[in-house]
Amino acid sequence: MLENRDIVLRKLTPYLFLFPALFFLTIAVIYPALQGFYLSFTRYEYDLTQAPDWVGFANFQRLWIDPLFWQTLRQTLLYLIGVVPILVVLPLGLAILVNRELRGILWFRTAYYTPVVISMVVAGIAWKWLYSENGFLDRFVQFFGFENGIPWLTSPKLAIFSVMAVTIWKGLGYYTVIYLAGLQGIPSALYEAAAMDGSDGWRRHLDITVPLMKPYLFLVAVISSLSATKVFEEVFVMTQGGPRNSSQTIVYYLYEQAFSYLEMSYACAIGLVLFLLILGFSILNLKLSARLE
Repeated sequence: MLENRDIVLRKLTPYLFLFPALFFLTIAVIYPALQGFYLSFTRYEYDLTQAPDWVGFANFQRLWIDPLFWQTLRQTLLYLIGVVPILVVLPLGLAILVNRELRGILWFRTAYYTPVVISMVVAGIAWKWLYSENGFLDRFVQFFGFENGIPWLTSPKLAIFSVMAVTIWKGLGYYTVIYLAGLQGIPSALYEAAAMDGSDGWRRHLDITVPLMKPYLFLVAVISSLSATKVFEEVFVMTQGGPRNSSQTIVYYLYEQAFSYLEMSYACAIGLVLFLLILGFSILNLKLSARLE
């Protein structure tokens, strides 16, 4: 009898250790996600004291004919296409540059990483000042002949690209550190052997570094894709989706529907579409990674 009890306790012990984390995970993540999934099939808006009414796929039918939703979706995909390739390639080059034993190299690594520890709200406000009329960037381009400056955040054609630049600036140091960790795991003997075979300079990185860094490249591709798809703080601080919704992304549109117009059910439907979009990108990245390996 005692032996059976010991066996049961031994089996239950791991779950007892997991229980606190699972309990808070359920309250903070799983239950809200299930509630959001349910609300996306209901009408729950304006008067949030009333119980939601089941409407089936009405919210998704509304999404299908909502031109602003499709505009924000296109702009989110544009954000993804514009940001991810740069954040996959450029940090690798920076990591290669700072992966050297030189005097003062720690200062360079710190300088690259500093934007990561700055709050996005602070970074957004600082860049908004830089982009402002008669700000530093305006004065800089005026020096090169642009007498009226450039409407960085007030032009429908430029606003989203100006916000993209902040996302790239903020993420460079983070992804550089990931690549730097991978580079320091590559044996120097491989580079010495490559040099003996005539592969030197940047060519050795194409022959040695890039093939061995594939797992890190795909990791950065996945993380940066998810971050670009869910971008919000930059848009909220710098443009509020303007001008004329030209910099609005799908997460900002979701926020606006939920908290500006109190259309919670419609916002939940947008959130479900966003979840499926992120899931699709994640599966695609994993399949590409497995195929190339």
